[in-house]
Amino acid sequence: MTPSTQVVVIGGGQSGLAAGYHLRRRGIDFVILDAQAAAGGAWQHTWDSLHLFSPAAFSSLPGRLMPPQAEEEYPDAEHVVAYLRDYEKRYELPIERPVRALGVHRDGELLRVETDSGMWHAHAAISATGTWWRPFLPAVPGRGLFEGRQLHTVEYRSPRDFAGERVVVVGGGNSGAQIAADLAYDTELTWVTQRSPRYLADDIDGRALFDAATARRRALDEERTDTGGVASLGDIVAVPPVREARDRGLLKASAMFARLLAGGVEWADGTRAEADAIIWCTGFRPVLSHLAPLQLRGRRGRIATEGTRAAGEPRLHLLGYGDWTGPASATLIGVGRPAREAAREISTLLADLQAG
Repeated sequence: MTPSTQVVVIGGGQSGLAAGYHLRRRGIDFVILDAQAAAGGAWQHTWDSLHLFSPAAFSSLPGRLMPPQAEEEYPDAEHVVAYLRDYEKRYELPIERPVRALGVHRDGELLRVETDSGMWHAHAAISATGTWWRPFLPAVPGRGLFEGRQLHTVEYRSPRDFAGERVVVVGGGNSGAQIAADLAYDTELTWVTQRSPRYLADDIDGRALFDAATARRRALDEERTDTGGVASLGDIVAVPPVREARDRGLLKASAMFARLLAGGVEWADGTRAEADAIIWCTGFRPVLSHLAPLQLRGRRGRIATEGTRAAGEPRLHLLGYGDWTGPASATLIGVGRPAREAAREISTLLADLQAG
């Protein structure tokens, strides 16, 4: 028989866990389907030197503060994985793994979630699959001609893999700056950005970013002037390794090149730089293919939402994909509030179904 529950949460990373916490508090029956073989979500797969932008206490999911990491103001990814593993055990969240959701379908009064290990029926679903598994690569002329290594942020691990090589890092956001700083000492680095790097003030970290994102969402909801949110502050958080490399003059950005050649890159004026490897720190797109059967995607591949609820399917909520599904909802500290609202709306939906 096909198992059934009130809510299926798709994704067992930080957003799925936050959803599970609030569903459990409301006494709702649910299951979390996680495609990963172990706890920790995307944090298990980041590069070695990655650290959070905020101290542990300001990088916590609802209900439990992240403990500090010894001698580290900003915890590393391994510490985050340990925290997430402890979090799901502490709250005894019902997680099935590894289970990959293949499609969510309307099935009368229920939603049918098809997976690689069977089907689930539920009255509602929360999609919390994030963006890490769908890296974006820009359509740059000649990308297929380059004979060296090309990899995305998701594949980068350590500067040891590039020691002594000529490396081009593409991207002016946090990933690009951090990976460029990582490589600045042991490689012949070329850092390429669409515009001049915009560093946030050195004393600004994730706490201020969360506040800025929340203030922008409040202004938009109240039909006031757009504050610009995080983008108004800058693009790059000056975490200690980035700050050190910048202050030593090792992070000098070049404008975006025009094309790739077999042995490197070329700018519009004919200037060239040889390269053994290119690392594309060019962002991500939301992982939403499992929602394709619902036919909800609109402009830019997104699904229109009202808060976290899909505008075209009130039984579906989206969580953790960015500001369009809640202010700072793709962050540890930011996902708690939209997760709470999603659980509240689902609770109301279930009550209406029971009353009807």
